[in-house]
Amino acid sequence: MTIAAYIKEIGRGKEGARSLSQAQAYDLMSQVLDGRVTDLEIGAFAIAMRIKGESTEELSGFLDAVQERCHPLKPSRPMVVLPSYNGARKLPNLTALLALLLAQEGIPVLVHGPSRDPGRVTSAEIFHDLGLPIAQDAGDIHHAWARREPVFITTEHLCPPLARLLDARWVIGLRNPGHTVAKLIDPTRGGAALRVCNYTHPEYAVSLTQFLQHSRSTAMLMRGTEGEPVADPRRLPKLEVFVQGVHRPDLSLSAQEGVLTELPVLPRAIDAATTAVYIQSVISGEKPAPAPLLHQAECIRRVLDASAQAVSSELSA
Repeated sequence: MTIAAYIKEIGRGKEGARSLSQAQAYDLMSQVLDGRVTDLEIGAFAIAMRIKGESTEELSGFLDAVQERCHPLKPSRPMVVLPSYNGARKLPNLTALLALLLAQEGIPVLVHGPSRDPGRVTSAEIFHDLGLPIAQDAGDIHHAWARREPVFITTEHLCPPLARLLDARWVIGLRNPGHTVAKLIDPTRGGAALRVCNYTHPEYAVSLTQFLQHSRSTAMLMRGTEGEPVADPRRLPKLEVFVQGVHRPDLSLSAQEGVLTELPVLPRAIDAATTAVYIQSVISGEKPAPAPLLHQAECIRRVLDASAQAVSSELSA
């Protein structure tokens, strides 16, 4: 089936549009990623999905197509995936700090996203200024993990076809399903990975919850700090935990309520160089780490332990 037939189904407007099956969504995204469609068709696809929104089956099919075209990873122990696609606009981007806090405990951490974003400070820029590894392939990633370092890889190197789809935003002016799928990538393809999935619009909390349950994912779902997978350093957001698709209230954390009595020490500017200096001062112990990030890091460690226990129980059953 050509992409035109799919667009006819999803492009009937908010009320009349029909969702695709998982197989149809997989076929559509495969054609888009493989360059078998025109720029006009990509624009129509982006606009139609922007109006309709993605169903669970569509997200699953889109993600299957993307992950088939990603460089696969086979970590020796459970890893944490931090999708970093928004960057800093008003607050400092502390995704690299969370990555370092986890890596210090020997946890393999992979951060992926764009190298640059007009008007925003990306994690790639902060990793560069911290002198942390920026990988080009799986070998670079495993070498960084062997040194107990978190590692960043650009979307262009992790999944080149997806990077091209994301770049359509600068022409069309709208996000497309590729931006949602990018935050759901599991480079282990169902292996030992904990994804920190974040959203900016509240309606995505519902759709992503349904997806994580449907796909039996192990993940932390949260409202991101300016779209980044890291807790707001001023106030802990709600952290919803899923282990193999099952919601785990016992592992989840509630949002911090009430009036803030104390503000954390944060850098005065959000540029990459200033943020990197601040992060280094926290890691060296010169400045205290924001409490919400410490709580998030500890929550992630507990989820990894629970996930390992769940896998062990399955194997022994």
